Amino acid sequence: MSGTGTTAADDPLQTAVWRLRSRACWADAAELLKPESAAAALQRAALLVERCLYTEQGWEEAEDALRTAEALAHTDDERGAAACERGYVAYAATLHGVRDRSDEARAALGRAAALIPRESPARALLDFRRGLVAQNLADAPQAARAAFRRAHAGATAHADALLLSFTWRHLAGLALRDGELAEARHGFAESLRLREELGYLVGTAPALASLADTEPEPEASRLREEARRLFRLLGGVPTWLAAQLTPPPTAEPATA
Repeated sequence: MSGTGTTAADDPLQTAVWRLRSRACWADAAELLKPESAAAALQRAALLVERCLYTEQGWEEAEDALRTAEALAHTDDERGAAACERGYVAYAATLHGVRDRSDEARAALGRAAALIPRESPARALLDFRRGLVAQNLADAPQAARAAFRRAHAGATAHADALLLSFTWRHLAGLALRDGELAEARHGFAESLRLREELGYLVGTAPALASLADTEPEPEASRLREEARRLFRLLGGVPTWLAAQLTPPPTAEPATA
């Protein structure tokens, strides 16, 4: 989930991985990475775990990649990153109803917190994922907001634009839940702006749909139609967006 997209100075391999990932081609991106080092194995596992969250498929491949990454991890940073991915796949499996792994998610993210130093760039991603667990598994919006704010500050400090697009989006979602429409609109707009600038195509449709929930007509309908176009272009990914983008049923005409 973390990343900054591509720049002229990027490594060609990482540029290729990013372009595939941003277009929902996680398996193809993972194929480019040879799990011969802890860093490559962790990145490969992260791609396949992210695919699970967006597509609700590929669970076994993600677990295999994660076990490889865990076996290659030797430093605290590497073990912490692997634990963070372990917690994330457990979170995704619980969220999508594959199996209740909420306890595993909390335990793994707790291990990651004990291993990853507070000043590490990886800490922001960990804080964000702990916020997701608090928000979506524990229904604890105050704890989620605190975690998202820590993640937002960390992503800002380390110039992680992609993670910022997620923290803006989730903080905006909590603001909308509390009826803070202007704050929510600003957050969703910032998330959309960052994703468009990065070329993060797979995340653009959700950002458009969320912003539409804060806009009046006809702008709301225009944003939702653009989100539907991108959703169809990517073959129905992310799967969980389908319900949000389905138009309301047309009322049947009255009959005598």
